Amino acid sequence: WEFLTVTCNQFTVILDSHKLRLAGYPRKHNEGRVEVFYKGQWGTICDDDFTLANAHVLCRQLGFVSATGWTHSAKYGKGTGQIWLDNVQCSGSEKGVEFCESRGWGNSDCTHDEDAGVVCKDERLPGFVDSNVIEVTRLPMQVDENHFQEVRLRPVADGAPKRMPVTEGVVEVKFKDGWARVCGLGWGPKNARVVCGMMGFPSERKARNLAASKLASNIRIHSVACAGNEVHLSVCPMEFTKGNVSVACPGGVPAMVSCLAGPQFSHINGKKRKIKTPSKVRLKGGAKTGEGRVEVLRNNQWGTVCDDRWNLQAANVVCRELGFGSAKEALTGARLGQGIGPIHMSEVQCTGWEKSLWNCHFKNITLGDCKHSEDASVRCNVPYMAYEQTMRLTGGRSPTEGRVEVAAKTGNGTWVWGLVCGEGWGTREATVVCRQLGLGYAKSGLQETWYWETNNVTDMVLSGVKCTGNEMSLSHCRHHAVVNCQKAGSRFAAGVICSDTASDLVLNAPLVEQTVYIEDRPLHMLYCAAEENCLSKTAAKANWPYGHRRLLRFSSEIHNIGRADFRPKAGRHSWVWHECHRHYHSMDIFTHYDLLSVNGTKVADGHKASFCLEDTECQEGISKRYECANFGEQGITVACWDLYRHDIDCQWIDITDVKPGNYILQVIINPNYEVAESDFTNNAMKCNCKYDGHRIWLHKCHLGDAFSEEAEKRFEQYPGQLNNRIS
Repeated sequence: WEFLTVTCNQFTVILDSHKLRLAGYPRKHNEGRVEVFYKGQWGTICDDDFTLANAHVLCRQLGFVSATGWTHSAKYGKGTGQIWLDNVQCSGSEKGVEFCESRGWGNSDCTHDEDAGVVCKDERLPGFVDSNVIEVTRLPMQVDENHFQEVRLRPVADGAPKRMPVTEGVVEVKFKDGWARVCGLGWGPKNARVVCGMMGFPSERKARNLAASKLASNIRIHSVACAGNEVHLSVCPMEFTKGNVSVACPGGVPAMVSCLAGPQFSHINGKKRKIKTPSKVRLKGGAKTGEGRVEVLRNNQWGTVCDDRWNLQAANVVCRELGFGSAKEALTGARLGQGIGPIHMSEVQCTGWEKSLWNCHFKNITLGDCKHSEDASVRCNVPYMAYEQTMRLTGGRSPTEGRVEVAAKTGNGTWVWGLVCGEGWGTREATVVCRQLGLGYAKSGLQETWYWETNNVTDMVLSGVKCTGNEMSLSHCRHHAVVNCQKAGSRFAAGVICSDTASDLVLNAPLVEQTVYIEDRPLHMLYCAAEENCLSKTAAKANWPYGHRRLLRFSSEIHNIGRADFRPKAGRHSWVWHECHRHYHSMDIFTHYDLLSVNGTKVADGHKASFCLEDTECQEGISKRYECANFGEQGITVACWDLYRHDIDCQWIDITDVKPGNYILQVIINPNYEVAESDFTNNAMKCNCKYDGHRIWLHKCHLGDAFSEEAEKRFEQYPGQLNNRIS
């Protein structure tokens, strides 16, 4: 695989000696004009004699399972350069388009008005990982000696210690032969805004004036004229110096830029800027800071954005609004997981100057317009913080796993590598480590790593680590001031296994509200439930088998909206057989059910052990993979859900001892964080609950992150009705 830089913003794949990519605008990641790289130049394919069989071959080369259609007459815009293939005729079984019949390379009687495109099925072949970059600007296809990819700020030494992030410095760009500078003559705030965006900062500020110095040497670029909404400096109009630098840049002073950091990174001089008002845009489900599914707040409820016409300009607005820099990628097709609930926006069109995504033009969603499989996502430029330099993984079988080692300062001021105590180490701590090292999501947090090869690092330098899971670095988590590790020794050091993808479980809140009821169940039917601790403590004092227990019952439908299957932490060799119900438990606690008073005190509870994690139903086109009958594999496939019906044992809360009143029903999935997920904030569901001693009602059932902070506070302060008690 090979991906072009952001200056081209196009998806490229290599097969044998040929490269293919999808291009054009507007389009989604699985469709576009087909372009082929041949003899050092990109070119197109003519639509003469084009068939669906041709599209099948091309889509497979691009990493998709098949084609669903093809386009003619340059639907995705006209390409440039050569038309490499014409009259292509494939049978559909060829390994590549180069094996199909055609007029031969470069032999065509077409114009670019006849460029062919394909629409591929949005399902990847195993082993293909797609960056899904959607372009907003095209550059010339030929790469010349003036092509550059990287930009940096070089701090001007003034005796002060270097602090991260670097917000001010001389602009330098990287060419094949090294780094060069930009002339400061005529350099303006719009140019600075583009550079700051690339550095991960939302805006620019006035920079210091530089006197002519040795920094004036090696100036290669001048007359830069950015509009200010570009995603990369290289797409701005500019000129390149030839010969005498002093002629092209009178005065010889290089361009200087000073950037304003977003709230997450503005800790310069020990001060943090506060966010004045809560944002109406957020990112969910991303592995790294500054990436995720785009969600917007409307009528106090969070919803997603449809990817129709989604591009880098809209992604830019999102990134800057959230305090990051410009966008690196605008992703489509729910590439960072599907949302749940409403879809608030479609066909978003931004200029790149808007303060908020809500200021862009967009269409409201109508029934059937869009599905959550089309949720838009972004990856933003974020400031470089050098966090990965203070941590490493050792001993693992691959670079994505190993024992965690952190850099610690000794009493004499030197830095040494040390281990992290494994006591209390879990999934959330592993999540922070994987994020800090840029290795994706956490798959496991390990408390013992004796089975991995060790090195000469044996000292524990960190213990008592407790993270929320949102930190950018392990140093931001709580930990012991002085190392205190009961199980000393490298075999008990903390370890992690990271992954490119992760699951994400959410509960179908409306179904809980629709299916709730009360049952008075005879005690003689509850022996197995009592054995599995599914009744309240007072049940032990009942006059068995006479009498009954009052049960609050409802159905739970648990969806996996992530990008990896949800699998129990324990392997099947560790599953526990329960003879009474005759099933295996793969997780001790899969779900907590709590009934709370309006002030948050627990009045009754229940739990569900995952006795049968399986795919009950799946979205259209998705095949079930897990069925626990006959000791089968357990799990929940991506885009599938597991249904615990209201009429099965333990799918309840024993409310025999609960008095009539107003309560809050709370359901939490994966409450002990046993299995890694991309997002734990959506694992809880709450409902307002009214119980009059005979009947029960639920209303306002919602996921814990579905409402605005203001609406959630109002829900938690719900005083309840005081006139429904039975005298």
